[in-house]
Amino acid sequence: MADTSQIKGWYLSLFKDFENHLDGEKSSSFHKVRKEAIGRFAEIDFPNTHQEDWRFTDISPILRHTFSRADKKAATIPTKDQISGFQFNGMKSRLLVFVNGSYSPELSLQPPLPKGAVIGSLTDALKNPHDIVSGHISNNASAGENAFTALNLAFAADGAFVHIPDGVEIEEPLHLLFISTGPGEFISQPRNIIIAGKNSRVRIVEHYVSLDGGTYFTNAVTEIHAGENSSVNAVKIQSESLNSYHIAMTEVSLDSNANYTSHGLSFGASIYRHDLNVALNGEGSDATLEGLYLLSGNQLSDTHSMIDHASPHCSSQEHYKGILDGKSHGVFNGKIMVRKGAQQTNSYQENRNIILSNEAKVDTKPQLEIFADDVKCSHGATVGQLNRESLFYLRSRGISEDQAKLILIYAFASDVLKDIKEEEIRTQLEKMLSERFLAAAR
Repeated sequence: MADTSQIKGWYLSLFKDFENHLDGEKSSSFHKVRKEAIGRFAEIDFPNTHQEDWRFTDISPILRHTFSRADKKAATIPTKDQISGFQFNGMKSRLLVFVNGSYSPELSLQPPLPKGAVIGSLTDALKNPHDIVSGHISNNASAGENAFTALNLAFAADGAFVHIPDGVEIEEPLHLLFISTGPGEFISQPRNIIIAGKNSRVRIVEHYVSLDGGTYFTNAVTEIHAGENSSVNAVKIQSESLNSYHIAMTEVSLDSNANYTSHGLSFGASIYRHDLNVALNGEGSDATLEGLYLLSGNQLSDTHSMIDHASPHCSSQEHYKGILDGKSHGVFNGKIMVRKGAQQTNSYQENRNIILSNEAKVDTKPQLEIFADDVKCSHGATVGQLNRESLFYLRSRGISEDQAKLILIYAFASDVLKDIKEEEIRTQLEKMLSERFLAAAR
């Protein structure tokens, strides 16, 4: 087990170096927020398996590394061909590229924006501080009790900054492409802020990839605020190096009649942890969370979600699926809270898993906390193998046992993808599933 005090000292020394390179920004109001965050980081411990929310997620492999700050100048710059390999064929989008957490305008593609809209980097937003930035950057995902969130805020310097004014609809999806590439072992800490004004519409694709199989650490935070009667559709695709680590926090706040839809797709990383917290703060708001994790080898994927029904007449739906092979480990902890006064709440949660090997395992824990009496809430979780009756049916049609298994796996996984609005993303992900699970059936 790594000496956490030494690791903490390492990150504190990195912050001093980071601060020394800020020049005039050290006197900015936001840097005071950073200093408060690093102070909080120094006070609290890294999460460990003795804590209930982390008891299935051992992060000690992460703490064995002394990751350096990503060096923008030393990074291998992706080529245009490499960038196109991560895009979705045929999808017209606004592309924002981040290399090791830093925005690259040269690799990005930005058509003209509607009047008043801001879509760009957090670095630029911090250079021109205004109420929008200061009011949101640490409003939801503050330092709190999470050491990784505190660390992200302390080093917050870049990421995507999106502000959609009232009544504006962005037609093309915003493709936020985060590429990790060598050299060395490094940590990148993007902080993304997405603000949708009243009656606005925006679609976000948050996409994490790597150019090589290097060892690195992504510590990401995304804050989303959806104004009254707005719609935010978010897809997060985590397809990083199998030698990497990815810790993420997503904080979502919904005003009245706002709609938030999330699709979380996890394929890569050795250890992946995603905390997704959605607060339905306005009456009539609605949230739909769907996800799929595909694990093999020694991969660990841990999804912790919290849907907070703080207002009446709100609804939420949650549907996560996992497919596990090898010695992989899947964790799902979904909590739904219905607060006192949040009457007429309608909420449903489901987690289903298929285990393909004797050594893979799943820990699933759906939770309901209800403090109102006029609600409709239910949840369920299953962990099992492929359905024998379905296998028998396919075998009776002349399909081999291996082919039948692959077909059922593909059908199980693709069920989550069918609700993704972007056809190009859905098609490419289905193709990936087909290549992964149906290759032997061709």
